[in-house]
Amino acid sequence: MSIKNNLAFRCPPKRRHSSGISARAAVRKHFSRQWILPVFLLIFPALFMCSSAEAAPFSFTDDSGRQITLPRPATRIIPLYAAFSEILLELGQEKRLIARTASDRNVPGLPSVGTHLRQNLELVYGLEPDLVLQMQGRGESIQTAEALRSLGVRVAVFNLRNFEDLFRVIALLGQASDAQEEARALAESLRHDLEELQRKLARIQEKPTVFFELRYPGLIAAGPDSITDAIITAAGGQNCLNSLYNKTASGILPNRSILRLSEEILLTLDPEVYLIQRGPMNKNPRPLPERPHFLSLRACKNNRFLVVDEEMFSRPGPKNIRAARLLAEFLHPDCFIPDPDYSDSR
Repeated sequence: MSIKNNLAFRCPPKRRHSSGISARAAVRKHFSRQWILPVFLLIFPALFMCSSAEAAPFSFTDDSGRQITLPRPATRIIPLYAAFSEILLELGQEKRLIARTASDRNVPGLPSVGTHLRQNLELVYGLEPDLVLQMQGRGESIQTAEALRSLGVRVAVFNLRNFEDLFRVIALLGQASDAQEEARALAESLRHDLEELQRKLARIQEKPTVFFELRYPGLIAAGPDSITDAIITAAGGQNCLNSLYNKTASGILPNRSILRLSEEILLTLDPEVYLIQRGPMNKNPRPLPERPHFLSLRACKNNRFLVVDEEMFSRPGPKNIRAARLLAEFLHPDCFIPDPDYSDSR
């Protein structure tokens, strides 16, 4: 008998299923059918949850009282105030920005749609943004927001007056741009730095009065209802305008973040420290000793004046924490060991 015939004799014939397929194939088919349903039940809910999370709309109420709903994370954002582009850049979301205002140096390569006070509405509308960010303040900003809303543009208006407002807006922009984890990490880092600053200042006995000049001539100062006031407070100082806050009987000082003052009122306040911002609003400020009317101020007599960066001290954003640290070092130098990471060059 040949080897071939011998093997054929020894190997039993393949068993056949009633349907005509082999037993092995039938087993495979049986088990595959058994596994299909459990695997499907495991995978389908996960897929459904992912698709639901991506498509889930996000709603919030802005500081003008309007409810804003985003059907999905915004991908075409126009910030009409540079504070918002600074925050989004810190969150790593620069690719979502499609335009800027003329004074916004954070994203110089993007097209400009006008100044932060007066924008070209046709340009904004033509760029087809899915979210426009505006700062609440002067009447012009609200008028712009309402005009864009009438055209069907989604506009969120915010008012950042203190650090809690800043952290809140960071969280909202993180959700709006699908950067929740980045926003959480940024807010935690800033809070940590602020708390560390407060620990360093815990033993100070006195808080000097501080005047913050936004512009001169035509003296304008930062009022108590402002991010600048929050910086002064965090640095261990007190805004000298606090004593005049809400005193509107004379009609001189309304409840505002930016206050126009006469030199006579300034001389009456006689602050211990005088801060002068330098930037677009106050381009070439004269040194305090070169102003004859200011020579009698205690700040001038005691050489307690400082020129600071406008963007860092007057514009809400992550840089405000560093501004508070710099000012605290000036107001309370005994509380600090020199730190090169917080030099004026930054």
